Amino acid sequence: MIGHGPDARERQAVGEDAVPEPRELRAPDGAPPPRLTVIVPTRDEAENIPVLLGRLAPLLTPLRAELLFVDDSDDGTDKAIAAACAGAPVPVRLLHRPPEARAGGLGGAVLLGARHARGEWVLVMDADLQHPPESAATLAAVAMRHDVDVVIGTRYAGRGSTAGLDGPLREATSSAATRLVKAMFPRRLATVSDPMSGLFAFRRAAVRLDRMNPLGFKVLLELLVRHPGARVAEVAYEMAPRHEGRSKASLREGVTFLRHLSRLRGRRLVGQIRRRPRTPADRLRQLVRMVCFGLVGLSGMAVNTAALWFFYEPARLHHLLGAALATQLSTSWNFLLVDNLIYRRTRVGSLPARAVRFFLLNNVLLLLRLPVLQALVFAGVGVLVANAATLAALFLVRFLVNDQVIYAALDRGRRDPVRLLIASGAAEAVTPPSRRRYQYLKYRYDVAGVVTIGSQIMLPELEFFRAQWVADADVDIAVRVSDVGGRGPQRRAALTQYADRSVLRYEEQLGRLGANFRIQLGSPIEIQVGPLLARSPHVVYTNIVEALLRFVMVARGHMLLHSACVTLDGVGVMLSALTDTGKTATVLRLLRDHGGLFLSDDMTIVRPDGTATCFPKPLTISAHTLRAVQAQDLTPREWRRLQWQSRLHSKGGRSLALALARFNLPIMGINAVTQLLVPPPKYSVDRLVPCRIGTTTRVEELFVIERGRPATSELGHDETVTRMIRNTDDAYGFPPFRYLAPSLAIDGLHYPELRLREREILAGFLSRVRSRVLVSDRFGWADDIPRLLRGERGAAAAPVVPAQGWPRWSGDLTVAGEPA
Repeated sequence: MIGHGPDARERQAVGEDAVPEPRELRAPDGAPPPRLTVIVPTRDEAENIPVLLGRLAPLLTPLRAELLFVDDSDDGTDKAIAAACAGAPVPVRLLHRPPEARAGGLGGAVLLGARHARGEWVLVMDADLQHPPESAATLAAVAMRHDVDVVIGTRYAGRGSTAGLDGPLREATSSAATRLVKAMFPRRLATVSDPMSGLFAFRRAAVRLDRMNPLGFKVLLELLVRHPGARVAEVAYEMAPRHEGRSKASLREGVTFLRHLSRLRGRRLVGQIRRRPRTPADRLRQLVRMVCFGLVGLSGMAVNTAALWFFYEPARLHHLLGAALATQLSTSWNFLLVDNLIYRRTRVGSLPARAVRFFLLNNVLLLLRLPVLQALVFAGVGVLVANAATLAALFLVRFLVNDQVIYAALDRGRRDPVRLLIASGAAEAVTPPSRRRYQYLKYRYDVAGVVTIGSQIMLPELEFFRAQWVADADVDIAVRVSDVGGRGPQRRAALTQYADRSVLRYEEQLGRLGANFRIQLGSPIEIQVGPLLARSPHVVYTNIVEALLRFVMVARGHMLLHSACVTLDGVGVMLSALTDTGKTATVLRLLRDHGGLFLSDDMTIVRPDGTATCFPKPLTISAHTLRAVQAQDLTPREWRRLQWQSRLHSKGGRSLALALARFNLPIMGINAVTQLLVPPPKYSVDRLVPCRIGTTTRVEELFVIERGRPATSELGHDETVTRMIRNTDDAYGFPPFRYLAPSLAIDGLHYPELRLREREILAGFLSRVRSRVLVSDRFGWADDIPRLLRGERGAAAAPVVPAQGWPRWSGDLTVAGEPA
């Protein structure tokens, strides 16, 4: 929860009356409530203020922003701010902290400003123009456009630069500090290239200000470490030279930084050690582990005692040196037993990494034991007894550190594995291909007369819409094979978006061998996929093409809705469910047992007037769908193969893939290779059950099917809209959709505008539809739906069957049951 007043600790430190309040300097008439608060901490910056305001304020006008200066100056900077903001086009406030209220330095100033921010986003930048106002405005626009929590201005990625630092020494110091910080927090800062940046923005609702207590300059570092679940993006910028004044950095600030870093690392370690099990079962398992750890410790104590006796008696070594050597032997013994017996099923990371952490812990504890051992020997206690006593005294510490830190789950404090980088300037030139490739689009598709697609690789999901009469020059989306990405490997996958928003590039860890792609937004939209992806067309379509198709449809007044659609006795019926509920099996049984027309199983094209257009992609057969499949038309080999294909590509396989996506793995490449080796079981609907395919219908009934205790209930319009949006989003859960979609701009509409229009289209469509939730515990929806319809409507006349096959879309479409 975010506080809106000064922190209680600060009030106690400086006195209740000393905590300042912001003063309104400029409030333009009719200014809307700000969406963004730009915090500029100042300290003796009087000469920089007029230039800063002159460049920054006009850039903030379209962002619905306010400026909040938090001033710790004694040179009249507050008066310079008041004078310079007279004609500013945005609201300006000033919070001047007197000397007795300047707790926390720059970090305290930023924190106090954040508590008084009125915008939902907060941008922090310096006043000395080393953070160019143009870069700050770009960063703010990116932050408010993407589904992230923190956006960082980086000098160490893309076209970022540290050229504005004062000389090589400052550059070397900054680089070394960055490497030190990332080494101390390797998981939490894994996708952050510049955790020491002073230019950053954060979503106010995503940050707990009461958790933060920054010392010195490094506010961002504190924020990232305290909020491990925050979603992070980076914007590359070139640091500019300081306009006027001098750096506030000093030896004292360096010492403060090191102290702050050790405090953060120490609290993180203590927090891990003190983490308590959440449930009684977890507590019981931890107790069992502690008992087993104690038994291993007893055996290790025997090894340690025997080794110390040897080094101290026959070898005649000093008892402290003997204790140090004995510790190495007992540590090796303990590690082998602990790693292979106690944590065998839950161990994470590599064997060398676990061994290094284990030995490091025991040797740190050795340094604590040796003074106590010496004191006990001086007191007359025998060497072997004193050594055993010091070992026993630290048992609990050893267990907790091993259990909560060394063998803790990897996902604690782990950030999203894909780096999101917004590069400044225009897109870079395409890397020359390693060999000449043709440009001809061999396969062309006309999707319901709304979007045309040309591709160099066949897209099986679109085969119903094959339209070879579409010319290459007329396609809306073009898919070509090309060499995408750098020649060498990289540490993690990255999505790069250029500031002009014309190009998006996704690269995985394996360089050009990875599942890489590049999208040039424009007319047409150009998609370039790497050779690996080109060999797995299902991945190309599902992970890239359909994501673009969804929003191109929206820009043209249609929605690609995650749903199934059939007509039963002339009634347009739509089914919706979360992935792997049983929708496909229900559709197949409806067609097999009750007849009707098939329009779609996975995606349906809908319009605000209530019309649904077919999207007959091949059906993916999962394990629980097999019972609805008629195998007579499948060869024995196909049927046998389907038995295990359906399990690999069922919910379990999908869950495994989504779990792997949380780690730093080339997940799209893994998916592409898997589907290349074991193609998904996709079949045309009329190959699985006898049926006919319709083109369009007016949907009258919508059933949201769920598993559970049997029940039927009406669903309100607003709730239906929300559920259908959620179900559609659920179908796009596999990477890299969550990184790709917020970067899109189609026909002048950005992602938030596309999402809003999508919701409006859906709301119009559903305004003509009766919506119900149908719950079953026995996959009985295919029996319940016809029973409900016939009980309410009675027997209906046989529907008029629209044209079959591969239509050439033109003009208004025929509606099932209603001749054009």
